[in-house]
Amino acid sequence: MGNYYYLMAGLPDLSLDDSKSAPSMLELKEHLKGQVPEADKRLLYVFFLYYDCRNLVRLLENPEAEIDPRGNFAQEQYQDLITSAREMNFNVHRFPSFMSVFARDYAYNKEISGYFPSDAMAMAYYEYAMAISNKMMARWYGLNFNVASILTGLIARKNGWNVSEYVKGQGEICDMIRHNNTRDFDLKNEVDYVGELMQIVECEDPVEKEKRIDAFKWAWLDEQTFFDPFSVEALFAYIVKVDMMERWALLDAETGKETFRKIIDNLRSEARVPDEFKK
Repeated sequence: MGNYYYLMAGLPDLSLDDSKSAPSMLELKEHLKGQVPEADKRLLYVFFLYYDCRNLVRLLENPEAEIDPRGNFAQEQYQDLITSAREMNFNVHRFPSFMSVFARDYAYNKEISGYFPSDAMAMAYYEYAMAISNKMMARWYGLNFNVASILTGLIARKNGWNVSEYVKGQGEICDMIRHNNTRDFDLKNEVDYVGELMQIVECEDPVEKEKRIDAFKWAWLDEQTFFDPFSVEALFAYIVKVDMMERWALLDAETGKETFRKIIDNLRSEARVPDEFKK
């Protein structure tokens, strides 16, 4: 894995409370061209594949839809995938097979009550990404999957919904969320940040709630890369943060700025990385 001292030194510092400090993802991708060896490109490809997954869902729902250019593939390649999947050809343009399976089965699944294509695709993506060879990146995708599952369970319970109908993932944590009736799903020994997620769910302001979730993830990335700030893991963390900040740029930065600064100050003094992700 490469040392990215010169590449990282040429990138602007990112500030949690200032989305204007970040380059756009497209600018960042252009900056990376020719500077990342093939082995690391394959690792970063998995991150950008998330945009591809959303593009595929978008085009299955509306073939005339515009795609997000931040993905790995062009519009005609998605169309080739959709056509080829119906013919059981799962190797077109080297798309992962789970995307071909999704495209093949979409026509049947979309008629099923309670089927949400975006959620189904996101789940398939994280199952794929969690198998990545890089340990830190695999933990990152696992963290995201677990956080999404726990928040889904907490929100479902808060609204009086059947938790089992909304938490669809596989594994011990998802099983505990579906079947345990204690306040924290008895997860305190499995994920020691469950208490923090429970507090986040109680936040009534959707903008603040979103920022709290991202601030928690940002702190996790910082701790994971603190001792090796020029590694491929650090470059990955930078890309993830740019993605977060592009989403924050869509929010009302001015009205939320002071609240967000308080969130970050609290995280710096209180947050810690879950023990299970330090292994």
